[in-house]
Amino acid sequence: MKVFIATDSFKGSLSSVQAAKRMEEGILRVFPEAVIEYSPIADGGEGTVETLISAIGGEMKQKMVMKPNGGYTEAAFGILNNGKAVIEMAAASGLPLVSPGERNIMEATTYGAGELLKAALDAGCRQILIGIGGSATNDGGVGMVQALGGSFKDRNGKEIGFGGKNLIDIVDIDLTGLDQRLRDTEITVMCDVTNPLYGENGAARIYGPQKGATEEQIQELDKGLKNLADVTDKVLGKDFRWMKGAGAAGGLGMGMKAFLNANLKPGIEAIMDASNIDEKIKRADVIVTGEGRIDNQSVCGKVIDGIARRARVYNKPVIAVVGSAESDISEVYAAGIESVEAAVCRNMSVSYAMNEASTLVADAAERIMRSISVGMKLHMAETEEE
Repeated sequence: MKVFIATDSFKGSLSSVQAAKRMEEGILRVFPEAVIEYSPIADGGEGTVETLISAIGGEMKQKMVMKPNGGYTEAAFGILNNGKAVIEMAAASGLPLVSPGERNIMEATTYGAGELLKAALDAGCRQILIGIGGSATNDGGVGMVQALGGSFKDRNGKEIGFGGKNLIDIVDIDLTGLDQRLRDTEITVMCDVTNPLYGENGAARIYGPQKGATEEQIQELDKGLKNLADVTDKVLGKDFRWMKGAGAAGGLGMGMKAFLNANLKPGIEAIMDASNIDEKIKRADVIVTGEGRIDNQSVCGKVIDGIARRARVYNKPVIAVVGSAESDISEVYAAGIESVEAAVCRNMSVSYAMNEASTLVADAAERIMRSISVGMKLHMAETEEE
């Protein structure tokens, strides 16, 4: 039997790699001669760099960059063995870099994310994957573009300052100074939100509050993003304000598309492509996936959903080993998951389940493999009778 394990992390207890190894342990208890291949998977958020380095091979690099509200931090990014770079914008411009008392969304900038992109270019990379979840910013990607040589001027011909509060002052955009290497660089943005740039479902209204914005600030930021879109359309002839994902990361989705000609893709899709998942699925007889908690939302663009969709193309069965499962997971089955086995199968505290996750996940994998073994024996018996 050939088994391919492609699992998400079990947040708070097991990384993707750790979960895969525990599943492997349980599988081998039942099928000791099984050929097992595994690839850690993420959805483009936190842990994406580590996941892709583990799946493909590569090395972590460090770059001193500007934090969203001033000061500097050492941010990590990855150079993969295939020559691609992988970046998490939150490593430079993320909310965790700013303490709650110091958050200032009006002045928060994506300049540091631009510095990470430049570091990837300096390393010789011409294919760059960037996850844009977890931002502290609402500047439409202007700071990022400024770090790469772009210019945004006010009516006096002066370069605007950092932060979303200054977007309303933009009257001209000049990209002639943009790093020339970007012309030959393919940038893929891993983005799982579909919000437009501004409006009731836009960046400021939906995500501003969690970044510390008041109602008055939300209205000001929203007007600034609209002005950015208007000037971008007028000067560059590009209008992506209503594009799905335009409002991601405080408008960074629109900024990367309009100013860097980036492609936006769902995070799980981008990572599966980068990890060459299709070839691994084709080689396997059965696919094992998983996550910490499965419910009907697990088929809304998450890892399990992505794996199931790819496996259906090649008519390969998918089973899921999970931490816990909701009572109704009918949509999970409808999406193509053949069977689900929960690690938590008896009464226990959450802390116990987290601490014993390694053992519980291995045992769950063993149980579901035993069920598969029964099915194989029944099939053999039917074949012999014929």
